[in-house]
Amino acid sequence: MKLSGLNTLITGGSQGFGRHIVEAFLTEGANVLFCARTTSDITQTQTELSAQLQPGQRLLGITCDIADPASVAALFAHAAQLGPLHAVVNNAGIYGPIGPTEEVSLADWTQAWQVNVTGTLLVCQQAVRAMKPQRAGKIINISGGGATNPMPRFAAYAATKAAVVRLTETLAEEYRSDNIDVNAVAPGALRTRLTQQVLAAGPERAGADFFAKNKKWADDGAVDPRLGAALCVYLASAASNGITGKLISAQWDPWKDLQKFRTELKGDIYTLRRIVPEDRGQRWS
Repeated sequence: MKLSGLNTLITGGSQGFGRHIVEAFLTEGANVLFCARTTSDITQTQTELSAQLQPGQRLLGITCDIADPASVAALFAHAAQLGPLHAVVNNAGIYGPIGPTEEVSLADWTQAWQVNVTGTLLVCQQAVRAMKPQRAGKIINISGGGATNPMPRFAAYAATKAAVVRLTETLAEEYRSDNIDVNAVAPGALRTRLTQQVLAAGPERAGADFFAKNKKWADDGAVDPRLGAALCVYLASAASNGITGKLISAQWDPWKDLQKFRTELKGDIYTLRRIVPEDRGQRWS
């Protein structure tokens, strides 16, 4: 098993994509602490997944508001019950306000930043503090299409996910000498509660094209979430040691063989970067 005996922490792990990550980590032998905001969801997840635990394997759940420093500190104090922390997956996140940008309220905009960016930062800070003394660790931040493509009517989501990718790249460089690998994952278009939020918003607020895509994903299926969960397993495992500061697509990138390209990955492949004229064969200066 790829994660046998590793102690791991997963935020937003009671439903949707986070639940798939928890299941994948358990299948690969990890001990898992997951968090969510709703106690009943945590209890249900623990009850349903406890049957698949191997002898000695542990599954813990706790409520947490990742945008609250005290709540995140309590989460990591709880994680200490497992022992040394080996991997953290920052999955918790929200779409935020949906609709024309000029109509977005400051309160909704701020909430999206508090959850998606500040929450990710708080978890990363605690993770680094736990991992630096052991000079090893894996941090995996869930990003998505919002980081790489404009998303009209989803300005808060797109901006926050781009921020998460640049935060990922920055932390990767800052803690490279501590052997802490920090990467971001784009799991692809998933059929989750976020899909239902788009459908509930309707084509008038979400935009006709994006609404139609989500309707198709809801009716016909989307990217298999187990693919992104498997990528998280890979990035948490020893197989990916030294791969850091990357935004990796579960659907489109050949991540199962990335260890073969460690030298090439030291450059700007799979990063959030600015394209200059010379990159497109132009000589403007």
